[in-house]
Amino acid sequence: MRAIVRWAPWARWALYLAFLHAPGAAHAGAQVYEPLAASVQAAMSKAVSDHAPRKSAFKSKLDEVEWLTAMSRRLDTRIRDHRERMRLLKSVHYEATRAGLDPQMVLGLIQVESGFKKYAVSSAGARGLMQVMPFWVKLIGAKSDNLFDLRKNIRYGCVILRHYLDIENGDIYRALGRYNGSLGKPEYPNAVQAAWKKQWQYDGKPA
Repeated sequence: MRAIVRWAPWARWALYLAFLHAPGAAHAGAQVYEPLAASVQAAMSKAVSDHAPRKSAFKSKLDEVEWLTAMSRRLDTRIRDHRERMRLLKSVHYEATRAGLDPQMVLGLIQVESGFKKYAVSSAGARGLMQVMPFWVKLIGAKSDNLFDLRKNIRYGCVILRHYLDIENGDIYRALGRYNGSLGKPEYPNAVQAAWKKQWQYDGKPA
């Protein structure tokens, strides 16, 4: 007779976190396709189709330098190329701010979803840094939209998360559950918030 192994709650949580941070893994759930009201679909389509930003979303050049310096130091072991690291950080800051999201929270989400791997693909078929499901391109985008493009993926991800936040009346915990396709389960929102607070929290001071 086989022995039944029972894991303590803390042990299950530890294993889950270890799985989330395994090298090369992508951990997106299946963002669920839901029909959108015509007005919502039009607004989201406009949001993802705007041209690349012409200016930064930072309040000043000093704020930009200090934030990029602090975040770059935390990201350099994951993305060794300085130019690629700066491009990602500038895109995250702009797109998150544009969508009314905390850029540090978006960095935490990317860490959990893709481990900052631009070409990550999950078992559910989600793609890129923010693990966007391909059906979103058909729903709100253009056929030419490439979800492996760094800036395009971040824009889609931020627009989608903003949509889920609006649905959930600003409840970030439930919005994250929707984003991951795991609404009602605590593991994913807890993991994103843990990465956000422990790795990417920023108090406005140079690191």
